[in-house]
Amino acid sequence: MAWQRLLLLAAAVALTVTAGGAAFQFEEATLESIQQGFKNGSLNSTALVRYYLDQIARLNPKLHAVIEVNPDALGDAARADAERASSSGGRGLLHGVPVLVKDLIATRDRLNTTAGSFALLGSVAGRDAGAIVLGKSNLPEWGNMRSAMGLHGWSARGGQAMNPYVLKMDPCEASTGSAIAAAANMAAVTLGTETIASILCPASANAVVGIKPTVGLTSRSGVIPFTLRQDTVGPLCRTVADAVHVLDAIVGYDDLDAEATMAASQYIPQGGYKQFLKIDGLRDKRIGIPNGFFHFETKTGLVYKQHIETMRRLGANVIENLNIENLSVSRNTTTSGFAVAAPAEFKINLNNYLSNLSYTPVRCLADIIAFNIAHPDEEKLIEYDQQLLLLSESTRGIGPLERAAIHRMEELSANGVEKMMKEHCLDAIFTPDSSVATVLAYNGLPGIEVPAGYDENGVPFGVTFGGLRGYEPRLVEMAYAFEQATKVRRPPTI
Repeated sequence: MAWQRLLLLAAAVALTVTAGGAAFQFEEATLESIQQGFKNGSLNSTALVRYYLDQIARLNPKLHAVIEVNPDALGDAARADAERASSSGGRGLLHGVPVLVKDLIATRDRLNTTAGSFALLGSVAGRDAGAIVLGKSNLPEWGNMRSAMGLHGWSARGGQAMNPYVLKMDPCEASTGSAIAAAANMAAVTLGTETIASILCPASANAVVGIKPTVGLTSRSGVIPFTLRQDTVGPLCRTVADAVHVLDAIVGYDDLDAEATMAASQYIPQGGYKQFLKIDGLRDKRIGIPNGFFHFETKTGLVYKQHIETMRRLGANVIENLNIENLSVSRNTTTSGFAVAAPAEFKINLNNYLSNLSYTPVRCLADIIAFNIAHPDEEKLIEYDQQLLLLSESTRGIGPLERAAIHRMEELSANGVEKMMKEHCLDAIFTPDSSVATVLAYNGLPGIEVPAGYDENGVPFGVTFGGLRGYEPRLVEMAYAFEQATKVRRPPTI
């Protein structure tokens, strides 16, 4: 099953429904509380959809998290209510729950899928996934590969996304809108994608949980691509449990992404991932603290040190002062080879995606470049230019230089973080924020970001539990136990 299964299960947002005088608590609602509300009559999907639509209408003018809402959302919610009324059970935690998806994930409905650019307005996906979604979330526009340039949070269609905790602070990488929406209670469940840091970084910056799955564990079919070696789809939610329930729904084989999903299917545990939501999940785990990430002398660093001691207290064997070979090279996208391989991969993958659309106003990367030239004001061409797009267009496939760069990234991962973890028999590495994202990216390694605190300005920061391919069960155990022990997250006051 691919990520599309989640969309099939979801009804795309506030009237309060009561049962026995008790009103449903919408803010910070979890999947379990929502389903309990459905069961006891204090909630229905229509009320839930209206609530989230109201939240978007109230907050989005300031936060710019959502590019577009689904005009059919209330109708879809009514159908979900009718389905529940006509059946006594057998439905999962995601039935009738609104889902907000990143504007890279194509849905064949009245929503657009544009990667934040006006160039793809009106395009039509090649197949109907049965998607019922609340809307599309904002992201830095791929039209000039801004996320690769480190220009965060801005897109032509969505404007500048804002951090709901401290508006002036950078909300971070390309799944920005999904993270903001989850943090600010604009959606119960959101989906993002990651190539490098695009789930982990906004999760950290916006005090939500982000799961970056092993590449291939979730299908990339119908997702506007960057590089399929590293692209992965994952959840951004307010709790580890909710993110894990979403993960259970979106993993699995997809014949339209057959090679990657077949290879990763071996890692999916019988019975799914929810069984690893264990309160004692840190007990007897071997957790490595690699050198080069933490700065314990800072105020934030002191908080991280306290968290490390908490993990020890809960039974984890924490091993400090470990070295990842060639770490500085791995963390530099130029010296690692990423900057050589990625432009060529992007052109190939994007042109293939566009060719499979039923309709699109642009058919190739060259058309995107021409569109930007023809619409310089809308696409802010003067401010951001499109040099990386031009570089990508100038490539001629995967040649000797690109193959060497890809091999270099694979070696950096194999001889770096993977070797270190195997030598020390680690269940995870523990690092601040999303600083390990590049290290995890090159060979498709998984990571889970969990809220860890707020700095002196009130800006959230998180921690990443990173592992080898297929280590999601261990990472879920540790992330859940850490979350339950620390209980750091608080909703923004916006």
